[in-house]
Amino acid sequence: MRLLATIAANEIRAGLRNRWVAAAIVLFGGLSLLLTMLGSAPVGTVKDGSLAVVVASLASLSVYLVPLIALMLSHDAVAGEAERGTLMLLLTYPITRWQLLAGKFLGYLAILSLALVFGFGLAGLVMAVGPGTDTVDIAALMRLIASSVILGAVFIALGVLISARARERATAVGMAIGLWLIMVVLYDLALIGLLLADTQHTIGSTGLAAAMLLNPADAFRIYNLEQLGAAGDVAGLGPAAAGLPPVAMLASIVGWMMLAGALAFAVFQRYEP
Repeated sequence: MRLLATIAANEIRAGLRNRWVAAAIVLFGGLSLLLTMLGSAPVGTVKDGSLAVVVASLASLSVYLVPLIALMLSHDAVAGEAERGTLMLLLTYPITRWQLLAGKFLGYLAILSLALVFGFGLAGLVMAVGPGTDTVDIAALMRLIASSVILGAVFIALGVLISARARERATAVGMAIGLWLIMVVLYDLALIGLLLADTQHTIGSTGLAAAMLLNPADAFRIYNLEQLGAAGDVAGLGPAAAGLPPVAMLASIVGWMMLAGALAFAVFQRYEP
């Protein structure tokens, strides 16, 4: 455990010195605060129903920014060390490869969690001082933070996997951006195109829900929207998400994290610097 903590602390220090990481934290906090302050605008009220819109907006923001930040943090976990010539030195230390990957993973996750707590914390302060906020509102925000951390862990693991496959940082960056585009943007566009082409309605809401459950980003969005009920209607996902229990959505996200982590370890075990 001491080795893991040492590696994680080193990654945290390096990450906090990175101006890109600091900019991402400020950007996330600023956008979260802005969405919270303007959250009541779509429903035309400052009290009833504003929470659903705020959490739906923050969940949509997290779907795009959390995976991107996670991939940018972890894409050079292996490739960057190899390019800088420090990977061979690290492997000469009395530390196993799984400990090295696990320590880096924990360090990246700590940095991402800091960004999430900072961003959503600002949103929570605005909600707390606003009218009509109760413990149910705070619980919804806490669920959003926790599920965002899990979603970030998925894409950190995927970023480490990419880094273990790539030999250069430039290649890892390209692969990370491509993965983000496919899983966060193009996957949903493909589903929309498939639904438009399905004039016979053979897919149905059940098939669409199953397809969305296979994507951790969509499972995250559905989970947070379904917890609010009305928020599903705000985002237009109510029919597609009907019948999916919250445990299934969380299982999808956690399953992706475990699969990506196992693959990253398997690839790194055969990695020759």
